[in-house]
Amino acid sequence: MALTDTVSAEPTNSALPAARHTTSPTPRGPLSDRILTLVRREPLGDDALDGTTDLAALASVAVQRSSDIVHDDDIQLALFALYGLHYGSLADAHDGWEWHPHLISARRVLEAAFETQLRRDVEVPEIPEPTAAAVAETLFALTGAETDGPSLSRFVAAKATREQLEELLIHRSIYTLREADPHSWAIPRLTGRPKAALVEIQADEYGGGRPERMHATIFAGTMRGLGLDDSYGAYLDYVPAVTLASLNMMSMFGLNRRLRGAIAGHLAAFEMTSSIPSGLYARGFRRNGFDDDVCWYYDEHVEADAVHEQIAGRDLAGGLAEDEPELLADILFGAAACLTVDGWASAVIVEAWLAGESALRMPRATSIANGA
Repeated sequence: MALTDTVSAEPTNSALPAARHTTSPTPRGPLSDRILTLVRREPLGDDALDGTTDLAALASVAVQRSSDIVHDDDIQLALFALYGLHYGSLADAHDGWEWHPHLISARRVLEAAFETQLRRDVEVPEIPEPTAAAVAETLFALTGAETDGPSLSRFVAAKATREQLEELLIHRSIYTLREADPHSWAIPRLTGRPKAALVEIQADEYGGGRPERMHATIFAGTMRGLGLDDSYGAYLDYVPAVTLASLNMMSMFGLNRRLRGAIAGHLAAFEMTSSIPSGLYARGFRRNGFDDDVCWYYDEHVEADAVHEQIAGRDLAGGLAEDEPELLADILFGAAACLTVDGWASAVIVEAWLAGESALRMPRATSIANGA
């Protein structure tokens, strides 16, 4: 697409239907193989016949054998599949498995190990006073701090090639094609001011009642603009464990009521670190000759997230800390975990590109990349 001279008030790249769901990914080890094979069948209603009685034990074995849960392909894909039962992310998974007790037991084993590692490895700032102003100040300081290593958004703005832009969208598609859904789990878990703040943010994420303006739909249009498949999960096999871990962490925070502080903090950090990078991403796409339709997703976030960060920091996270001070430590943990895990995922991409390599797990045919 050629770069145009006029800026459209409302680009049209999302006029087509939102992303569809695709089939299950390829297993990455014995645990994900077992789960993916299982959920494709209809439950028989007999645990012994279904072969579910040892799932928690199998999950425990996977955890014991893993030296790094965040970067463990088998565990992160297994978690993705288990969470996918709640989202409907796996088109060929039978709905009857969603609340199966042995699958939930296996998920709890994996979640416990995942959360333990995050709490060990994520550096959380000093706890402030439980006031909206103090919490917001702490979060803005946390998200505004300089980070070690090269910046993904600055690399994209200045250096990324078309092929690297495609890889960026492939990594980001794992979350962004279902943007806002993990945080929406928190809506019924909150009350009052924090709940109203979250709903205000989410209403924008879902297009304010206009399906063509849903952020996931706009992102799907960006993918199509680069000739990529916008079906949800089309590129699951290509992304590493840490990319899955980023979404799995959101799902874990959102689906567990006891972690409602963490999901609120996560969203606050997510919004506070979106506006400026989105502008840099848009610059990188335009530098490669893409027009406003392709850049719409990032242009939208420059403006929207500049507003959202204030609501998320003061009314959502800060309001929740005032209402439930006992959640303040988790609010800061969720914010710090967002920055840390997304930093790990971005580092994988930038380090590969700086080395002149692909940031994907396996080669991707050019004909597929260019939509031929």
